[in-house]
Amino acid sequence: MILDASKRMGIELVPKRKQAVIVNLMQLYLYDFTEYLDISVTDQGLFLPYPDLDEFWKKRERKYPHLITFDHRPAGFALIEKMEKTGEADYYMTEFFVMRKYRRTGLGTWAATCLFDLYQGRWKVTQVSNNIPAQAFWRKVIESYTGGRYDEFIDPVRNNPSQFFNS
Repeated sequence: MILDASKRMGIELVPKRKQAVIVNLMQLYLYDFTEYLDISVTDQGLFLPYPDLDEFWKKRERKYPHLITFDHRPAGFALIEKMEKTGEADYYMTEFFVMRKYRRTGLGTWAATCLFDLYQGRWKVTQVSNNIPAQAFWRKVIESYTGGRYDEFIDPVRNNPSQFFNS
């Protein structure tokens, strides 16, 4: 586990035995996304399972599920994939989530920076086109991390912005 100097913020690669923590936090993540995407809960009051989430524990050579903690309690997660076709990037930030309680504490910036340092190479980070807060967060984090040395492209079909940079 990586801890910051004050030992309040942590990040760890999630073993299979702790997979349920990510599965449970995914419900909160999907709830947050109802503001930006047309998704709904089932009749049982739950969101459908995240597609292929189990692959993050089956394909550990190229999929990396990380738990973000604050005071040793779950506070978010990051799902990172090593890209199969490396023409575009080496790593893709598939999903990144920090619970609302911990936003604006520096936890998200700290976790993202730790992950960029941990997985050295070319990165791609994408946001949903109408998720303006996520776009502002990632532009600020990546700008600071790279000293402004990154590129941004807009997907012509979905209008989703992606930032590309080296760690």
